[in-house]
Amino acid sequence: MATSLVWFRDDLRIRDNPALLAATADSAAAALYTLDEESEGIRPLGAAARWWLHHALEDLRSELDRLGIPLLLRRGPAAEVLTEVAAELGVAAVYWNRRYGGAERQVDAEMKQRAAEAGIHAESFQASLLHEPWRISTGQGTPYKVFTPFRKALSELGLRPPLGAPEPGQRFGGPLPHSDELDSWQLVPQRPDWAGGLRDAWTPGEAAGHELLEDFVDGALADYEQGRDRPAVQGTSRLSPYLRWGHVSPFQVRAAVLAREAERGSSAVRAYLGELGWREFCWHQLYHHPLLAKQNLRPEFDAFPWQRPGSGGGDGNDGGASPSVRLLAWQRGRTGVPLVDAGQRELWATGWMHNRVRMVSASFLVKNLGIDWRLGEHWFWDTLVDADPATNPASWQWVAGSGADAAPFFRIFNPLSQQAKFDPEGRYVARWVPEYGQPDYPGPIVDVKESRQAALEAYQALRGDLALRQDKAGR
Repeated sequence: MATSLVWFRDDLRIRDNPALLAATADSAAAALYTLDEESEGIRPLGAAARWWLHHALEDLRSELDRLGIPLLLRRGPAAEVLTEVAAELGVAAVYWNRRYGGAERQVDAEMKQRAAEAGIHAESFQASLLHEPWRISTGQGTPYKVFTPFRKALSELGLRPPLGAPEPGQRFGGPLPHSDELDSWQLVPQRPDWAGGLRDAWTPGEAAGHELLEDFVDGALADYEQGRDRPAVQGTSRLSPYLRWGHVSPFQVRAAVLAREAERGSSAVRAYLGELGWREFCWHQLYHHPLLAKQNLRPEFDAFPWQRPGSGGGDGNDGGASPSVRLLAWQRGRTGVPLVDAGQRELWATGWMHNRVRMVSASFLVKNLGIDWRLGEHWFWDTLVDADPATNPASWQWVAGSGADAAPFFRIFNPLSQQAKFDPEGRYVARWVPEYGQPDYPGPIVDVKESRQAALEAYQALRGDLALRQDKAGR
């Protein structure tokens, strides 16, 4: 019987996995995961993501073993490693699910070329997005820059139902090539072991993701429109890391939510499906703009005077504190602004932050502290268990005003009024900032009102400079 190889990436699940189904359809199958930190343009994982990946691979290996599929682990440039393993196994076909970043697409294209040269069938599938980025465009054939019409176009396209898991079939019986020991990758922290909060908060894996999905549709979905903005309650699904790692698919989530529409109400369902739509919107941005984490989508913001460590003193926002001091205070939850500090401490402890607080904290860094959004994006990339190459930078650009369908720069979240509105009893702040209200809790590192005004003045100056340049260009 011929052997097929399924190449796992951000799709660490058994159910609704078209590449796995194809690999097991008419042959014995082996599986491969490559830790690729060497291919050009591939972004190395952050520390929290590495912790998650370690436990996700343990879970995947257990699930595959029940199907008689061995999971091989290799480290190195993915196309080279996959070519080597395919040759060592003597496979007839290689299957994988598609990725959408620029560097990832280059790796996949290289692998298809290598497979063709070796006489191996290679095929990829759609699994992590509801629709391929090239399927949705404006009437002019260009990518959408505004979310609302994008979401409308998304809703008008048909969707396949979630797929099942393969049945246990022909067990792979040949000799296996070398596989790395998972521990040798050193994905989990040792000295010091800072992951205790992550272990308390999360159970990576497919079964845990589906359990969380069921709990959400049976509970918090009913009050999602209001509950999602309250960080002190379990009002969100907390599925973001499970979607990021592919333990659950967007097809499965959408189907589970729609199945409860009659019980939970159509408005709650629409609100949650809007969040799935935003995820798609972010990935479509990355497909069309591979440098999403590095470059402003709106190039006029290239001239904005954001600060970075090493750029000298302040810009009027900070009362003299350097960008390094401001950035570190924000990272450690020591800004003296309770809701921001609570969010940053939740992130440091659990690898996750409530979405309402993410927006407030990001706005405070960019607009009140005057720090370049890319530094915030990088911090989230390193500390979030759900950081992905699309949603993380696209959401930061949304807050900064430099991205697609971005919040206008002058719309600046007031962290004090946001706290009063969404944590009125102070339970969220009390949990993460227990010293709030005590003499040892510092005052704000910047004046919220004055720093807001300084940000608006910087934005007006930018607009004035842009108008002047356009006027000169038109003469």
